Amino acid sequence: MNDLKATIFDIQRNSYVDGPGIRTTVFFKGCNLNCAWCHNPESQSKKPQLMFYRNKCKSCGKCAEVCPHNLEKCELCAKCALYCPNHAREMCGREYTVDEIFEIIIKDKRFYDASGGGVTFSGGECMLQIDFLVEILKRCHENRIPIAVDTAGHVPYSYFERILPYANLLLYDIKCHDSEMHVKYTGADNGTILKNLEKLLLTDTPIWVRIPIVSGVNDSEDEMRRIKGFLESRKMPQKIELLPYHAMGEHKYSALSRELTKFSAPCEEQMRKFKEIFNISEV
Repeated sequence: MNDLKATIFDIQRNSYVDGPGIRTTVFFKGCNLNCAWCHNPESQSKKPQLMFYRNKCKSCGKCAEVCPHNLEKCELCAKCALYCPNHAREMCGREYTVDEIFEIIIKDKRFYDASGGGVTFSGGECMLQIDFLVEILKRCHENRIPIAVDTAGHVPYSYFERILPYANLLLYDIKCHDSEMHVKYTGADNGTILKNLEKLLLTDTPIWVRIPIVSGVNDSEDEMRRIKGFLESRKMPQKIELLPYHAMGEHKYSALSRELTKFSAPCEEQMRKFKEIFNISEV
């Protein structure tokens, strides 16, 4: 199993999100949902991609000079990104071994221990590279590094059975309770997602349910009450996080030559009402 590799598009050390304490978050490339508001569109394809930020380009011509094909076709050799003096070109995604990822994670163990933090495996959808994920989870578990797995849950439940012995926390997304809305905005039905969550809530693994709030999509009190009703009729998770939409990833769409669908965040009054529905106290 030592020759296992996973395609990763980012590793963020010193993070204060995606779980408690100081964390290292490992972002796996590839996702089986296509959320219209995704703020990491580079996470959706499992393949490495070349991103071109036109606003950074100074037309110096260095990229064409080093490209074996003078930019007429791309073989993802990454030379243009390596030699671009303005970082206008960037390769997104490369393969890592379990050893390579673990060497990065273990560097900050003293910070995890001091802050109650750990490592979070995210995406994209990290569960799609399940064999690799299980192996890196085992390695972290053996070295007493707390583990969180961030997932949208659109995978076979057998995948969860493989990671539950090692995961200390699940960060579980619910985009919409309404199935038609879910299909419209993510490209997939939410039946498997909700069934998996129902089973997971019966386990002893702590779960934080995370709900992105997007204006014009799921920003209604009815939708929030449906989600709460679903949870209350099973077993409430340890924590519920409401995440208002943000536009910080919009520039990535043009870098990928993809069309952007504009969304907006809910107003403060809406967020206050939604927090009341879920009994989330203001901090």
